[in-house]
Amino acid sequence: MRTFHSFPVSDIEAFILQLLEVSNKVKHFCYLDSNNYPNYPYSTFGSLFAIGAIDVISVDKDCLAQFDSFRQKHQDWMFGFLNYDLKNEIEPALTSGNIDHIQNPLLHFFVPKYLLKIENGLVEIGIHEEGLLHEFQQLLESVNNRTNAMRISDYKIKNRISKHEYIKSVEKIKTHIQLGDIYELNFCQEFYAGDALIDTVRVFQKLNQLSKAPFTSFFKNEGNYLMCASPERFLKRQNNTLISQPIKGTRKRIQDKKQDNLLKQQLFFDEKERSENVMIVDLVRNDFSRIALKNSVEVEELFGIYSFEQVHQMISTVTCTIPQDLSFSEIIKAVFPMGSMTGAPKIAAMELIEQYEPTKRGLFSGAVGYMTPKGNFDFNVVIRSILYNEQNQYVSIQAGSAITIDCDAEKEYEECLLKAKAMLEALG
Repeated sequence: MRTFHSFPVSDIEAFILQLLEVSNKVKHFCYLDSNNYPNYPYSTFGSLFAIGAIDVISVDKDCLAQFDSFRQKHQDWMFGFLNYDLKNEIEPALTSGNIDHIQNPLLHFFVPKYLLKIENGLVEIGIHEEGLLHEFQQLLESVNNRTNAMRISDYKIKNRISKHEYIKSVEKIKTHIQLGDIYELNFCQEFYAGDALIDTVRVFQKLNQLSKAPFTSFFKNEGNYLMCASPERFLKRQNNTLISQPIKGTRKRIQDKKQDNLLKQQLFFDEKERSENVMIVDLVRNDFSRIALKNSVEVEELFGIYSFEQVHQMISTVTCTIPQDLSFSEIIKAVFPMGSMTGAPKIAAMELIEQYEPTKRGLFSGAVGYMTPKGNFDFNVVIRSILYNEQNQYVSIQAGSAITIDCDAEKEYEECLLKAKAMLEALG
């Protein structure tokens, strides 16, 4: 059994930086931070650090069945991710044949050696053996002085597709909508660089400073990194309640408070944004209805407007009640991937995403999160993120928007740039 001990810390911010530096010393690492975001529905933690691994599952076949077995073996805390392309296991008719320079597994989780909870200025460490406290202190001391600066290189971020190609694709997607193939499609594009040596800790710090978000994460799986400033929750289980909070609707933020508030109001009343949002809410309700107890699916909030460092977002909250014995894999099969990142109907939208996007999404549009010993869990949507493969020296940013029949391709392109802005700044 994992036991938690108080861990006295005089300077929390310096301690968090020290813990981030520890990521350079271990193969498996996860930092989840709510940034103490005010008034976000169902927020339940400050910061969590999972450091080192007692056991790991990293698979590309029979992922959910293997995870259920792994879960039975370890009734413990675990941290990990679901790759967007797990969709092909859930819906065997789907495929993914596009380029992938990041190369994450479809499902990856680990049971941490050290688990730290930071909340309201208090730190606790969860370990299985008393002797690990001393070992953890030694690990901290090994990063106290960063004498060897990380190697970094100059590199140029490029567009995977040109603006002209993007607009042509949007017009083709709108033809599919006219033909009734889909109602809406989340169309994404990649910004990337090769031969990139980056200091992942510094890049993540900069990103979190620019774009404080309630579902921020820094994840390391050996040489693969995720630096994520996500504002969106994919799925939370709280005993026998499921919560999903899809985002559809974006406005940039500006310094002038009066004008910023006006943009916020415009977002709330924008018919196009409302139409996009309600389509995805209906999709989530439909997904939930597959596993929910009768008459338990509810829309707790529709068209909620929430403000972040870079943007205002329209967020809705959908909940349902599920049978207590429903497994993780049964839940994920019903609801993954999230409708806000596919479109509607979901399967047709995913087929067209494969057709029009040249880059495999991989962990982008997937989910990162944690599970407790009791089987509760909380996962974000991997957006507003930088993905990095250290071995390939490849850095990738993807950003997208919802394509509907009324959308303007130029404006959708600008929305992608707005969403990528903080990540590009973090990379310098």
